[in-house]
Amino acid sequence: MIYPNVLAIVFSIAVSAIAVGILLYPFSVKWQRDRLMARTFPNAWLSIITSNLAIYGDLTSDQQKELQGYVQVFLKEKQFIGCIGLQITEEIKVTIAAIACLLLFSDRKTYFPNLRSILVYPHAYIVNEKVMDSYVVEERRVARLGESWTKDQLILSWEQVQQDIRNWEDGHNVVLHEFAHQLDQEDGQAEGVPILPRAMDYAVWSKVMSAEYLQLCDRVESGKKTVMDSYGATNPAEFFAVATETFFEKSNQLNQKHPSLYELLQRYYRLDPRQWQN
Repeated sequence: MIYPNVLAIVFSIAVSAIAVGILLYPFSVKWQRDRLMARTFPNAWLSIITSNLAIYGDLTSDQQKELQGYVQVFLKEKQFIGCIGLQITEEIKVTIAAIACLLLFSDRKTYFPNLRSILVYPHAYIVNEKVMDSYVVEERRVARLGESWTKDQLILSWEQVQQDIRNWEDGHNVVLHEFAHQLDQEDGQAEGVPILPRAMDYAVWSKVMSAEYLQLCDRVESGKKTVMDSYGATNPAEFFAVATETFFEKSNQLNQKHPSLYELLQRYYRLDPRQWQN
């Protein structure tokens, strides 16, 4: 027989242990990440980043060191899976990690917390997609280059990643696009509103992003030229992802045509990519 007072003591100890574990876990994670960021960056990885990240040489020395640290943590915490025969190489992992980690410079050291696995296809992949056509739901086979899930996976086409790194300033980057979705989905919703530092920031975000989104929709509908890809007019979530691509790759044009949007993204990412443009 277990006496009530003994049971109470055991239960109290168990609860205390759980509480201590909960309190210590964030500190343990931070300690591990700080250790990873302080490690010497492998020369082989540095060579990959130098070759595949066009703007790396334009970063300040402090930014380069910071990015290297982010990459080391990212590669330790995320799993890469090759699909339909693709062999995951160091180049694939380091290239994707370096581009994705550009989104972490705003001291956002949560490292895409919902993401566990990155599935990489050799080229575009086919999915079955349900679409509404004249009030009838149809299932179609659609080719995709990337996809971000709200749970724990993100999908990329390595062929598209390679194309994007060769054409950095064209405003199209599947890694930036899908990882922007990850930022947006951190709260469990894909609505074009990532988690912001302060409660007061949401009103400004809503005002600027709503106005810019509607303007893009109007220009696309009327067939006018746009700085951002027309895909951004699909919905607010895609607008945020496309705006992020444009911010990093066509910063001068975005600032000239959409200064309010540029300023908003500059505050959010705490970077000014105009410094990297020739």
